[in-house]
Amino acid sequence: MDLKNMISGTDIRGIVSKYEDKDINLSEKEVEFIAKGFGLWITEKCDEIAKAESRKVKVAVGYDARHTGPKFSEVIRKTLMEMGIDVYDCGMSITPSLFMATIFEDYKADGAMMITASHLPSYYNGIKFFTKDGGLQKSDVTEFLEMAEKQEKNLIKKEKGTETVKNLSDDYASYICELIKNKIGKGDKPLKNLRIAIDAGNGAAGFFAEKVIEVLGGDTAGSQFLNPDGNFPNHIPNPEAKEAIESIKKAVLDNNADFGIIFDADGDRSAFIDKNGREINRNNLIALLSEILLKEHSGGIIVTDSVTSAGLKEFIENRGGIHHRFQRGYKNVINESIRLNNEGKYSPLAIETSGHAAFKENYFLDDGAYMAARLLIQLVESREKGIEFTDVLNELSEPAEEIEIRIPIKDKDFRASGKKIVENFREYAGKKEDWSLETPNYEGVRVNTGEKSWFLIRLSLHEPFLCVNIETEKEGMGNDILEELKYYFKKYEKMEI
Repeated sequence: MDLKNMISGTDIRGIVSKYEDKDINLSEKEVEFIAKGFGLWITEKCDEIAKAESRKVKVAVGYDARHTGPKFSEVIRKTLMEMGIDVYDCGMSITPSLFMATIFEDYKADGAMMITASHLPSYYNGIKFFTKDGGLQKSDVTEFLEMAEKQEKNLIKKEKGTETVKNLSDDYASYICELIKNKIGKGDKPLKNLRIAIDAGNGAAGFFAEKVIEVLGGDTAGSQFLNPDGNFPNHIPNPEAKEAIESIKKAVLDNNADFGIIFDADGDRSAFIDKNGREINRNNLIALLSEILLKEHSGGIIVTDSVTSAGLKEFIENRGGIHHRFQRGYKNVINESIRLNNEGKYSPLAIETSGHAAFKENYFLDDGAYMAARLLIQLVESREKGIEFTDVLNELSEPAEEIEIRIPIKDKDFRASGKKIVENFREYAGKKEDWSLETPNYEGVRVNTGEKSWFLIRLSLHEPFLCVNIETEKEGMGNDILEELKYYFKKYEKMEI
């Protein structure tokens, strides 16, 4: 069973219910195969350690609000136990908590499997994988799928594993509560007199309202869509989506809340709204987190993806930091930040404009709930000083225009074709008057067309598209750039522009 085409970055994602012209490609059969592969891989990695500690290999399994989650979890747990692996049934949880199941003293799992397709529509599901070293790399996922292909038979062991039911969601909530209390140092109710509106998008993070905000003394009036519903009936569970941001913004303003938090379906991403309705996502979010971290430790390197603004670079450098604009893909920015730290270069944050953020202080875990806790701590501390901590974003220069388009590449080997197009464009752009190539640059071709105007052309990580991002300092400049690009790309028959 070849499932490599279903690897999405470092996860496996597929279609679980027929939708329009899309056929099911992730059923219980595929999930069992995936569980066998991960079971083989984690046993090979951890069996000696487990034996030395007189125990079996342990794997934690959880799922988000999607309808197929409970059944897929059952299939995974049964498969792993037949392979002689002990399992933790963690029920409905958020993705960061599954990683923490490898860290928490009462768990210490060797590996974890989280059943989720993140923000994708309800007809999708998938699986993310962890060890105590973090999320698996794409090469690890490919390796264990190949292991399953070679050793699909004779995996059942005489001594089967056992199952333990764990309330991981509550344990993780307690962990976040202790973090906030310890950082603020004002007793058990540090959020007293604060109104925090939570929007969970009917995903798995709705617990944050009751088990974090309310436990810490906060008021959650105005919170919405906290009940898990795999149909995601109110809005797409994606903090990047305009409809989702507008929804939480309205909740904050209508309820006179002090702060708003919106999560994606599996809780590894979040975005925020301050009391005045300011959106804290994308460049704003990166700037605010950079401000906090650089005050704690000057000179840090903030690693971001490739589409961040010129204003953000200026903002970070004005605070004594270094902006390292790298590549799209949350695992890419995390790996780059880890690499820098391993070389002795302090990098406290790896973050994408999509809202994926990983802190050095938090295992470089992609964790929307931890990020929310960090900002709540800052909210409390700034209120005590009589200031609004988001006011610093007034110093972040905003572009006059932001344009993002995706150009289809009609070629079976779209990756090879796309790479050639990008390389040809690099040569063209380097010779064009009034354009200058950004250096260093780690993805695609980034061209400066003014002091704070630029565009980036890159190949999509997973899909047959050429992605174009444009930011300009004056109205109208974006359309001029688009017209120039249309003229250039007309010569490529395999591109639909």
